[in-house]
Amino acid sequence: MGQAKTWVAMIAIVFSVFSAGCAHRGAKQPIVRNTAPVSTPPTAAPSPTPTTTEPTPAPAIGSVEEDWTEKGIASWYGEPYHGRRTASGEIYDMHQLTAAHKTLAFGSVVKVKRRDTGADVKVRINDRGPFIEGRIIDLSFAAAKKIDLDVDGVAPVKIKVVGHETTPQRKPARVEEPEDCFWVQVGAFGDPDNARGAEAELERNGVEAVVLEGLDEFWRVRVGPFDEEKLAERARNRITDAWPTAHVIPCGG
Repeated sequence: MGQAKTWVAMIAIVFSVFSAGCAHRGAKQPIVRNTAPVSTPPTAAPSPTPTTTEPTPAPAIGSVEEDWTEKGIASWYGEPYHGRRTASGEIYDMHQLTAAHKTLAFGSVVKVKRRDTGADVKVRINDRGPFIEGRIIDLSFAAAKKIDLDVDGVAPVKIKVVGHETTPQRKPARVEEPEDCFWVQVGAFGDPDNARGAEAELERNGVEAVVLEGLDEFWRVRVGPFDEEKLAERARNRITDAWPTAHVIPCGG
């Protein structure tokens, strides 16, 4: 009986040691994934409407769009150009209510309103320009005077197309050519307005030019004619900085 108790005690001790060892190693723990849904940021609120509007696209050159508007800087031009031909073929009269614009059709009637003072004037587009970045319209002296631009020089304005008046159309020049002569050809243009614009720009710089219409429906801007080729070359040299493609051609060419 005593021996039996001894064996039972020994078995109990061995079992206790075995159980302790298992507990020390520990059972293998399962890998638990975070199954909670990934939070997503709330949808962003729409951006507030911009306080400034995009500028209205400019109409194609020579087109008229009623109520078309544009904002920018206005300037004016006067005495140095008085009596010279404009890009439309008219003679510039600084005492008439006219203006130059880069794209609007000749004859477009435009209301020009100063954004700083509210003064306004209506003008007819008959020239191309201005060619200084940021400026959108060049007023005649008379138009500038109406809104005190002749004093300030430049001012912020809003322009709006309000109508159209017929502009006298000037036919391309017909020039009698001597038998032996030479031209300086400044350029050939598919659009007569562009050709007249080039002619006007040349004349503003003191160079007499003409627009000739060819049988191929191109309008050629030329300086001359000259009796001698060397005279034509001299004339070409005067304008080569502004018109690098200008070249001398014989009459009839």
